[in-house]
Amino acid sequence: MQKILIVDDNADICRGVKIFLEKAGYEADCAYTLEEAETALSSPYSLIILDISLPDGNGLDLCSKIRTKKNIPIIFLSADDTDEDMIKGFTAGCDDYIAKPFSPVLLTQRVMAVLRRTDQERNKNLFVYKDISVDFAKKQVLFSGSIIKLSVTEYKILELLIKNKGQVLTRETIIERIWGCDADFIDNNTLNVHIRRIRQKIEPDDKKPEYICTVFGIGYTFGD
Repeated sequence: MQKILIVDDNADICRGVKIFLEKAGYEADCAYTLEEAETALSSPYSLIILDISLPDGNGLDLCSKIRTKKNIPIIFLSADDTDEDMIKGFTAGCDDYIAKPFSPVLLTQRVMAVLRRTDQERNKNLFVYKDISVDFAKKQVLFSGSIIKLSVTEYKILELLIKNKGQVLTRETIIERIWGCDADFIDNNTLNVHIRRIRQKIEPDDKKPEYICTVFGIGYTFGD
């Protein structure tokens, strides 16, 4: 179940929004100050509904702070609804901006839309094949749930092969795409060494590769 944090010093607004979100199938918590919100954010949330004016600070500052550490969708609630106020909100990093007074039904629909868009972006950046998963946004590779540490070049080669899954890439193509201007100084042996290192890290048996497969006399392909 997706969990949402509501940050607003108005207890009636918090309770009302919480009721509507829970009816829509979400789990919701309330925080009434920046301090309470920062404490609550030690736990994971799928989305934050954030008031701009809070008793101990500014929601804009909290949004900017969150953006330096986490990529949680944020919807601002504010009585300030001028174009300038909204621009400040989006500049701080919010995903949507709703002016008070507002309809709880409309807010719930906005929450659903933001979460749906976020899920689509996340799925677009996530590749899963057998026991391997790659988060392209984080440039993170996992095998059976454990993080695999690849060098920058190793990761680039793996990403290139994955994004061209189903195609055979020639050695020349891989070298040109990975090393660019320096491709003339890279030979097949250098590529072979990198492929071997990747296989040692991701293949159950690097002598019988399942992921990075050799097409003899041509190059490499990813998967079956």
